[in-house]
Amino acid sequence: MSLRVWIWLVSLSVLWGGSFFFAKVTVAELGPLTVVFGRVALAAFALNLSLWLTGQSLFRRETPWAAFMIMGLLNNLIPFSLIFWGQTQIASGLASILNATTPLFTLVVAHLATRDEKMNAAKLAALLIGFVGVTVLVGPDLLIGDRLGSMGQLACLGAAFSYALAGVYGRRFQAMAVSPLQAASGQVTASTVLIFPIMLIVDQPWQLPGLPSATVWAALAGLALLSTTLAYLLYFRILAAAGATNLLLVTFLIPVTAILLGMLLLGEELAPRHFLGMALIGLGLASLDGRIAARLRGAK
Repeated sequence: MSLRVWIWLVSLSVLWGGSFFFAKVTVAELGPLTVVFGRVALAAFALNLSLWLTGQSLFRRETPWAAFMIMGLLNNLIPFSLIFWGQTQIASGLASILNATTPLFTLVVAHLATRDEKMNAAKLAALLIGFVGVTVLVGPDLLIGDRLGSMGQLACLGAAFSYALAGVYGRRFQAMAVSPLQAASGQVTASTVLIFPIMLIVDQPWQLPGLPSATVWAALAGLALLSTTLAYLLYFRILAAAGATNLLLVTFLIPVTAILLGMLLLGEELAPRHFLGMALIGLGLASLDGRIAARLRGAK
């Protein structure tokens, strides 16, 4: 990859890694579903404005709203809700590590749901290594009976699984001649419609003791405009310039940003086993995209 693409890649990892920090700040004063609504609603406004400025619009007869609803459910509503609730129980850095299992879940979903992405021996080995990493992360809390901590971690794993479902489902948009910007705009617009009534019923934000602080408003704006709107635009630009395999590298980098922000700004601390689990998941991801196998073959 060129230096420019590397800069884009690192920038994307900072934007997505920062989402865990922004979320941790917002859920301190707002309900998780209220944060989800704020994130997708602001992002929908910004992305639809981007569409309008480029002479496009979602609001036409042939817009595939059913597909956008499903994508919004799998790629936004379910994972955002699970991660934001999970972060009320666990550190933002740990949530980001668990989120890095998304490509491993994608292996299983793609194997079961597609004809052209079946699992081979190398992918199975990557999956097993990653599973060991998850066991190192979650297992001790299950053994010592930390119920809420365990539930928070399982929620983040559930979010990763939902992202995997979305990744496989989202392949249809290319065949439907839906542009990346339209896909991003459509899914967050649909997510806004879906989450609004659920948020009102569950969180009942009018019962908050007072208005959120300026810090929370700033974090919510960062979550929506930086970690969602700008991140989506950068994501599709990297995908076009470097391909999906190189884009997978961002998965390695996201926890670095999330952990550093959590430690420096939130005072979070991670146990040594969390870093061991992260290393094992990283090894699984590295095995998944073939880089390790290629290096070993080149060394012979």
